[in-house]
Amino acid sequence: MGGSIASLLFQPPEISYAHAKKHIIWLKTKKHANIPAFYIDRRSSVTFLFSHGNAEDIGMIYEWFCEFTRELNVNLLAYDYEGYGKAGGTPSESNCYDDIDAAYHFLTTVLHISPTNIIIYGRSVGSGPSTYLAERLSKEGVKIGGLILQSALLSVFRVAFNFRFTFPGDMFPNGDRIGNIRCPFLAIHGTRDEIVPFWNGETLFFNAPVQWRARPIWVEGGGHNNIESLLRENGMFFDLIREFLREWVPSYAGQADNDESQDILDLHTSSKSTYTGLSLRGTM
Repeated sequence: MGGSIASLLFQPPEISYAHAKKHIIWLKTKKHANIPAFYIDRRSSVTFLFSHGNAEDIGMIYEWFCEFTRELNVNLLAYDYEGYGKAGGTPSESNCYDDIDAAYHFLTTVLHISPTNIIIYGRSVGSGPSTYLAERLSKEGVKIGGLILQSALLSVFRVAFNFRFTFPGDMFPNGDRIGNIRCPFLAIHGTRDEIVPFWNGETLFFNAPVQWRARPIWVEGGGHNNIESLLRENGMFFDLIREFLREWVPSYAGQADNDESQDILDLHTSSKSTYTGLSLRGTM
């Protein structure tokens, strides 16, 4: 049962960076799997750890995150799951957890970044490993900078069925885990998400501890894959992420607004929208 669900859930695209060597670093999981990643260093006090969606690999998101890190003046590490991109192995729920653990280990032990300056950011399926890591660290008493979930699922089964509880065999039980986090939490979801219905993101928001809920970003008319494009033209997407960072992450709030970071990508060997309170109204 679990294997058949995984085969439907994980659908790696054809590798988008087959011949790329520049910017790729390699991480090793606790089971000795090797996974590729890229790290963008803007010499910022804040670093994002990004987990991508189902039908993409790190080659498909690299250019976007060059812009993302430049606009927000943050660093970012993104990695591929086992079975994606140049990574060997087979994608699975447990392997995803190993993969994000390896990425977090790289940030904290190789780059020596404090957990309080790390923002865990997951999109779509990436919400699974992201929520797992945020919960694990919270239970261990480790304080992290925050958790951002975009187009996130309550669990795999609950994408299609609005169950109140997690059933045996379900995967990525984010709805159960979110109540255990002890870090600032930002939910981003489109109200017309055709893949992961809006009530997934809304329920995650209300399941999170009240004291850690940041003002959510509900994108009216937004789908599963177009939130960035809807809010990109007038800079609203970056403005709202920046607002979250300034309000909840002290080290970011301390950065001068006019700081100019160099466009350095460190390599390591080891249509318009209007803001309306809690929602955004967008036109395609």
